[in-house]
Amino acid sequence: MTDYDYLMIIVGMGLVTYLPRWAPLFFLSRRSLPQWFVRWLDLIPAAILSALLMPVLVTNGEPRHLDFLKPELLAALPTLLFALKTKSLGGTVIVGMLLFWLLSRF
Repeated sequence: MTDYDYLMIIVGMGLVTYLPRWAPLFFLSRRSLPQWFVRWLDLIPAAILSALLMPVLVTNGEPRHLDFLKPELLAALPTLLFALKTKSLGGTVIVGMLLFWLLSRF
């Protein structure tokens, strides 16, 4: 590949990253969104995080099968309760790491 090809790849990746973020800001910044839509948008980060975490927490092996006794899941549930109760990001990280470390010792 030539230097020009690399430059075009970098520019293309920048556009692909920038445009999907810029377009909603540009088109929706001067509008008032319905309250139901704003509440729906608030659920997107939790849905994405759940989609990323749940397969790791409840499946095991090849082919995949359910495993509800994985240390990751056993540490995640009390960590989730701690996070909901305290709303502390730092505390949640520490509790999660501590619980996972303790469960991995057994």
